[in-house]
Amino acid sequence: MGNNPGEFMSISMVPVRLAWRNVWRHRQRTFLLAAVVAYAAVATIFYWSLADGYELSVLEAHARYVLAPVTVATVDWFADPDPENGLTDLSGIYRVLDEGGVAAYAPRLQFAGLLTSPYISEGALLLGVDPNAEPAISRVPGKVDDGRWLTGPGEIILGYRLAERLDVRLGERLVVSTAALAGPQSLGLRVVGLVHAGVSSVDKSGVYLHLSDARRLTGQGGATHLALDAPLGRENTIARRIGQLLPPGMAARPVWDLVGPIKTDVEAAKKFSLPIGLLLALFAALAVTSTLIVSVLERTREFGVILALGMDNPQLGWMVVLEAALATGVGWLLGIALGYALIYYTSSHNVLGPLFQVSAEVWSEAGLTEEFYTRLSPIYAFYSLITVVIAALAAFLFPALRARRLQPSEALRWE
Repeated sequence: MGNNPGEFMSISMVPVRLAWRNVWRHRQRTFLLAAVVAYAAVATIFYWSLADGYELSVLEAHARYVLAPVTVATVDWFADPDPENGLTDLSGIYRVLDEGGVAAYAPRLQFAGLLTSPYISEGALLLGVDPNAEPAISRVPGKVDDGRWLTGPGEIILGYRLAERLDVRLGERLVVSTAALAGPQSLGLRVVGLVHAGVSSVDKSGVYLHLSDARRLTGQGGATHLALDAPLGRENTIARRIGQLLPPGMAARPVWDLVGPIKTDVEAAKKFSLPIGLLLALFAALAVTSTLIVSVLERTREFGVILALGMDNPQLGWMVVLEAALATGVGWLLGIALGYALIYYTSSHNVLGPLFQVSAEVWSEAGLTEEFYTRLSPIYAFYSLITVVIAALAAFLFPALRARRLQPSEALRWE
């Protein structure tokens, strides 16, 4: 028999055929194993998508509320953000941005000043903006819940918590004072809106006034910098492209290069997420392993019958491994489909933000808004595959070794 190729092929295919039949014959066991593997895959995919989504959400919050996706300014201003180091020839820079294909941009004039209400004075960092261009870059204009956005000179917008500290209300006037190029300057402005951004730095310190008022106060006829629009994730690419077109002495910086300690905190959080992710993968692997082992133990008498009918131990081991591999493969593919469907939805719908805002104060201090989105990346499928493969390999060793050592007489007496 051993010299007959046809008989050898027939015998070697027996474990494969039996494994395929057993997968469908024991449907409940197969579905259970596939479900556990799918759970492990979904959990792995969602966790890493959530971890990367945190970084993107912090980036988006600072790009759309605190800074800008890309900032164009002089190199001197990036080193020392004084209005004296600002931009004067805006029209020439506008031509460069138009040639570079920038979708939208807005001039800004940032300066330090003193806000004085009838009751209290407080220092602040003020931002002069073009009311018409700013909404294309920033979400702050859409977060003016009390009152309205700027429409002309003589008006000012405050973060609602700053307004509370100054004890000033809509319609009341504030005096803005600053040290201008031509000496100390002051200007009375009327509060027309209060911002509820959900970002701590905006709500506590945000001050916005018309660009012409900022120029009058500082004596700077242009702007300190230009805020450029850029799709999320493409800030670095656009900053590099525009930076190559700018004249000497100027630079384009993506938001991630300007957030300072926030970037350090996010990178530290990502490093902390690695051991947690590994622990999650370990738990998922244990769930898959334990399910496979229990399945093998429950079938001991069945294996005894198979051995008694003539199958040898190595073939039995291969049969069990093939069954588990088929069910595991189906579960992983199901988990990939469910996992990516989940993160696709949470990457485009703000369903996680309201859940995380239970601790709204901590959320706001972290620089996040009420919006939180996960991230889509094909690498998560690879992470889930590693988890499932490691679990399956660990579990396969047990049935393979057990099948090789199993004796028919002992297996048939198994309870």
